[in-house]
Formats: sequence, structure tokens, C-alpha cells
Amino acid sequence: MLLDDRLSKELEKLKRENLYRARTVRQGKQGALIRIGECEYLNFSSNDYLGLASHPLVIQAFKAGLDTYGVGSGGSALITGNTQIHQKLEEKLAERTKRSKVLLFNSGFTANVGIIDALVGRGDHLLLDRLSHASLIDGARLAGAKLLRYRHVDMDHLDQLTEKKQAKTWVVTESLFSMDGDQAPLQQIADLCDRRSAHCYVDDAHGFGVYGENGAGCVNAAGLSQQEVPVLIATFGKAVGVGGAFVAGSEVLVETLIQKARTSIYTTAMPPAQAAAILQSLELIEKEAWRREKLFERIAQFRKGACDRQIPLADNAHGPIQPIILKDSEKVMNVSNALLNKGIKVSAIRPPTVPRGTARLRITITAAHKKEHVDKLLSALSDILNHV
Repeated sequence: MLLDDRLSKELEKLKRENLYRARTVRQGKQGALIRIGECEYLNFSSNDYLGLASHPLVIQAFKAGLDTYGVGSGGSALITGNTQIHQKLEEKLAERTKRSKVLLFNSGFTANVGIIDALVGRGDHLLLDRLSHASLIDGARLAGAKLLRYRHVDMDHLDQLTEKKQAKTWVVTESLFSMDGDQAPLQQIADLCDRRSAHCYVDDAHGFGVYGENGAGCVNAAGLSQQEVPVLIATFGKAVGVGGAFVAGSEVLVETLIQKARTSIYTTAMPPAQAAAILQSLELIEKEAWRREKLFERIAQFRKGACDRQIPLADNAHGPIQPIILKDSEKVMNVSNALLNKGIKVSAIRPPTVPRGTARLRITITAAHKKEHVDKLLSALSDILNHV
């Protein structure tokens, strides 16, 4: 019982500091309205930015994939797990992102950890934005590279760190930051990498499906080529509404990862039916541009309404992620619970997910939200924030 005693003390400490995290058990489908227990809530915590997670055609494609391929892939991609539908998805993604080749992964986290470990060597320098996702940090640690953190989207600081580097250098960034909602200056980063002979690695998880031509992502929207951004990562669990991830790049890059990325080699491949659902979702993203248009209408509505009500928003967050930084973990928990009592689900984000002193509400807007949903959120926020 010694281990349980020690762990219990650590859990109690988290509770005292308002840092204890509990899972929510949702019933039914993902959507703008979700059911938790006996109650229905307005859902402003989902990354399903285009409202595709419960789309009938995506569900139908998943079911058809089950009939054709069965439930599981049955093995790793290098054994028997790679199917025609996986290959078709990789080819579609290469076309969409204007890259030579694509490799699928089971999640964004395993993609980043496996890819960085495979490509970045000991003695390399890896420069990472201070607010980057945990998967990028863990990948850097696993690779054993010299990890340097530059101040958030601070190009002067990044330039200083790269100026005197003699070893192989990597600059790694998210395109749209998952907790702050702002975008990295991708063109500037690509130009700096070219000037310093560094390799540019972009995680476009929250931009893919939302920005760019046919939802091809922030890298596409910035007009950056495969040469400028040789390593491009994105996921299917956000705007695509399904799950999994991919890396896009040159044929040499992808073939190298097939040989070396342990999180691809030593795991069962994505279920083929899941690949079928992703393909259907990509088709909807391409054909139904109104989803992206509606998303940005709702974002504009939310930001204007918040400004009118003097609700503090991040200046540079113009995408679907809208943080309200309240700093104190207890305060952000109180506001989140008060919103829940009004029938609105908004996640409270606290350390270690974000730096100490920056606890926040992480509001996510989706194309599935109606105008009245956003109005209800704004009214509730204004009322609660004026009394805490």
C-alpha cells in the first residue's frame, strides 16, 4: 500500500490547489448540444469545428467501411494492417496538402512523438515555441536533442537562438495554438529557417480543415511549399471530426518514417472503416464551404458580443479557439461550474496544461452552433464574470 499512500497524497495536493482533473461521461453523439447524465448542455468545449463528428454521411461511410473491411485492421501497417482505403486516404491527403506523400498515424500525439524521435538526432538543436503542445515537447525529450524554448511567437528571440547554431537545427511550431488560439507567423518562420539552414516542422492540427484551399490548413493558406515546410503534421480529430493523424512531405521523408517511426511501426494500424469515414469528411469539407463560412460568422459574432459586454478576450485569437484568461485556477473552476449550472459546458484549463498564472476558460466555437447558442453563452458569461 506504500505506492497508493504516496499517490493519494499527490492527488489530495492537486485537489487543494484546484488542479485535479475529472473526466466527463457524455451520452450520445458529439454536437452543439450534448447530454451528460440527465441534463443537456450547450457544448462550447469541442474541437469538432465544422460539426462533422455526427454527420450522417460520415457515419454511413464508417458503417460501409465496417461491412467491407471489418472492425480492426488486424496488424501494423508493415504487416497486414495497410489496406486499399488507407492508401486512398494517403493519396487524397497528399493531393489536398500539395505534398508528395503521406503517412497515417493513430493520433496526433503518436505522430509528433514518433516523427520527432525518428528525424531528430542527439546533438541536434530543436527550437520549440514556449506554448507548444505536450506531444511536441515529449517528442523532443525522447529524441535526446538539445531543446531550446523561444518566447511565444517571438521571431527576434527565435532569430537569436538560431544565429550561432552549428549543429543540425529544427524549428518546430504549431500553426494555430491549441490553448491560446493565435496563429504562428508561418511565413516568417519559414523564411528564418531558409536563412539559417534549419528544418521547419509545422503541426497544423487545429488549422487543417478550417483554413486554406478546401480546408488544406494554415500552411496551405500561407502558400508555403514542401521545400519551405518539409514536415507537415495534421490530425483528423478536430475539424475532420473523426480521429487519427498524418504527416505529409517528400517521398524520401515518408519512406524514412516508414522505416524509423516507432509509433507507426510497432502499433496496430488505424481501422480501415475509420479511414473511410475520414475520406467522406474530407469530401464534405471540400464541397460544403459554407461550413467554414458559418464557423467564422459565429466567431465574429462571439468576439463582437464579448467586446460589447467587456468580456476579456485574447487580442490575436481570431479562430475557433477563444480563451478567456482568468489567471487563478479556483476562479476559473468557479466560472466553469457556474456556466454548467446554466446549461453550458466550457472547459476550465489549468496548469500544467498552461503556464501557472494563466488558467483560463477555453471556449471553442463550431459551425454547428446557432446564433442563439452564442447569444446564450455571451449572456451567461457577462452575468457570471460580473459576480466573481
